[in-house]
Amino acid sequence: MTDRLDLRAAAAGDDAFLFRLYCDTRTEEVNRWGWPAPQQEAFLRMQFEARRRSYQAAYPAAVNEIICAGAAPIGRILTARDEDSIWLVDIALLGSHRNQGIGAGLIERLLAECARESLKLRLQVAVGNPAERLYRRLGLREIARDEIYVAMESAPGDI
Repeated sequence: MTDRLDLRAAAAGDDAFLFRLYCDTRTEEVNRWGWPAPQQEAFLRMQFEARRRSYQAAYPAAVNEIICAGAAPIGRILTARDEDSIWLVDIALLGSHRNQGIGAGLIERLLAECARESLKLRLQVAVGNPAERLYRRLGLREIARDEIYVAMESAPGDI
């Protein structure tokens, strides 16, 4: 599936898409709260901006890429490197493109890169996020857990 996709660097003109993508990943959760649409949007915008600032502070050299099917943006992947790892900071796809093997294919690419370069792939996933099953299926192991996040990693040469 990933052979029909392109990755390109995110640019300032992608902000509206990135906000729409963020909203798409949180819609089900926020709808359960029963808030009116303007309150939902204000909350999501605040959370989006806080997350953006947090990622910039924690991963200033991160590579922020837009996942495209043809010319259409369908998701984003944010990665960062340190001396022994590639961090999968964030990966998100529009709902209409989930569960089609796209995310798995992109993570498999990262795992292959890690294997070639003797690096670990590391990530954190929210407790209860269904993506944890995908990460386990792809060979990542839990290395720590708290009330909010599960930290996972591969070992160099896992692939």
